[in-house]
Amino acid sequence: MTEEMAAVFVGSTLRLAAPLLLSATGELVSERAGVLNMSVEGMMLTGAFAGAVGSWATGSPGLGLLIGMVAVIPVALLQAVLSITLRANQIVTGIGINILALGATTLAYREIFGSRSRESIPGLDKWAPPFLADIPLWGQQVFKQAWLLYVAVLALLVVAWVLRHTALGLAIHASGVQPRAVDKSGLSVTAVRYGVVLFTGMMSALAGCFLSIGDIHTFTEGMTNGAGYLAIAAVIFGNWKVWRTAGACLLFGAATALQFQLPALGIHVPSALLIMLPYLLALLAVGGLVGRQTAPAALTQAYVR
Repeated sequence: MTEEMAAVFVGSTLRLAAPLLLSATGELVSERAGVLNMSVEGMMLTGAFAGAVGSWATGSPGLGLLIGMVAVIPVALLQAVLSITLRANQIVTGIGINILALGATTLAYREIFGSRSRESIPGLDKWAPPFLADIPLWGQQVFKQAWLLYVAVLALLVVAWVLRHTALGLAIHASGVQPRAVDKSGLSVTAVRYGVVLFTGMMSALAGCFLSIGDIHTFTEGMTNGAGYLAIAAVIFGNWKVWRTAGACLLFGAATALQFQLPALGIHVPSALLIMLPYLLALLAVGGLVGRQTAPAALTQAYVR
């Protein structure tokens, strides 16, 4: 592998891992508080669609990003009401929301664009940190990315600090381990869990917008293509720890990047196997075959005061 090909591979890995990192960061916080958001896929798809349409209609990717985040709020609230207030099964409700989002975005896309050919829409600018951009070859191939990628890194750092060093982080952790103790302390378990579900929605919206207006600058039906489920698997793969979850996102991104890298190296591997690789890794993670998994004790358990 030449240095140029190595740089392209690393850059592709970061680009493909970015939406997983955004959504997995939100999902990690939610699961640490005891709520399994199976609806991450639907939230990402909603954000991708609303962000793309907003950018196309206004001509401003920044406004498109804002519209994408606002559009996900009703979806996140629906998930919260069903799983927290009504105490419905979190897995079933999440999958139902995913199906609803897929159908709704497909219908809306066809109504808005009809039979017209797919249109390119205004996208987010690419940016590279000072000095890193000047590194020969690697600066442009690796570090010059849609600026939303660096938002993902910053969000991860902030979440890691909040969970470890603040009272809010302690409340989130306790809500997923011993919610009754949180209730006795005077805090509302319901409020904490509503907050983390909304946070997951915002992060998933950013992930979806990264796909549509940060990466390919258009929207296609079902374009998330299972990325939301990979984000959930990354949290499990990372054993509900921030840095291990980030590492899992990079691993999944690298597995996806191999689909394009191996043929360029002249290595002939069945394309179906390469497409399946990140999902196979996710299956190993969910199956507990990559080490002992220790989930928050109250994960998926509705709290009854």
